[in-house]
Amino acid sequence: MKINKNIKIFFNYFLGPLLFAWLCWSIYNQVRLQEGLAESWVQIKDSLSSVKIIYLAAVLILMAVNWMTEAYKWRLAVKSVQQMSFLRALKAVLSGVSFSVSTPNSIGDYVGRVLYINEGKRIKAATLTVVSNTSQLLVTILMGLCSLYFLKEPLVAARIISLLWFDALFYIVALSAVVLLIFYFRISWMVKWINRLPSGQKFSWSIEALEQFNATLLLRLLSLSVTRFFIFILQYFLLFQLFEVDLSFWQVWTGISVLFLILAIIPTIALFTDLSVRGSLSLTILGLFNANQLGISLTSASIWLINLIIPALIGSVLVLGIKRIFKSKNENA
Repeated sequence: MKINKNIKIFFNYFLGPLLFAWLCWSIYNQVRLQEGLAESWVQIKDSLSSVKIIYLAAVLILMAVNWMTEAYKWRLAVKSVQQMSFLRALKAVLSGVSFSVSTPNSIGDYVGRVLYINEGKRIKAATLTVVSNTSQLLVTILMGLCSLYFLKEPLVAARIISLLWFDALFYIVALSAVVLLIFYFRISWMVKWINRLPSGQKFSWSIEALEQFNATLLLRLLSLSVTRFFIFILQYFLLFQLFEVDLSFWQVWTGISVLFLILAIIPTIALFTDLSVRGSLSLTILGLFNANQLGISLTSASIWLINLIIPALIGSVLVLGIKRIFKSKNENA
């Protein structure tokens, strides 16, 4: 136990911040060495003081739409365990963001959300949340896989990855997508398999709610996940326009899809390493199409701030009212 605690302290307080500092330094050097940096900065300042500022307003509106879509999706996913108002679901989702930014790959999201579920139902709700999040992961993997296929030649030509490693990565991701698709649309198989295990009966009560998912509901969750994915891409496209990064919508779609795929695979902590990893990867991938590294970096930082930090701050305020939730078990609004 003490060894595990020391490892946790090492990763949280030493390795994580060290990696963050190194990646930030790497991004700074890439931007500093950009050709025409002064001209790019002038163009960006001109954009911020022009009518293009409306792009920023649109991105903020899309952020709100994005999290409202996620709240609606989560509300659908957990309705078999607990009915709740849309507002309560939105509060739960934002509280989940506040927990997720300081945990690897946002696993704290489950904690923040289930606090809005009545006691005795939280483990079941967490299980259903896994399915909701799996629908988003499935969209990310499928979109990323398709985009990876189209970016094969430029990635290999730029020597970002060798042909051998690219093929290995592509087929591993493709296999993962197939397995995830089967898991997603055949959840009942997993429930039956767990129940057949010697100790499976101990957990059957916590996963029985999974059998409530039918094809119609799963497709609705998947369609909402696609909607959220499109919103993310549109946000990037608008900010690239704002920061004078000349990219077509197709280039943004393929580049950001691959970016999201990689971010889904590698472990990151949103508050400490996500910005630096996201920025470094964005420079590498989007740099295939445009040399404005300052604009690409500012776009990545803006997305991180708007989509994660602002909602996390709002969620942190909402968490202050958690005591009221514990006192009001039967309140659904």
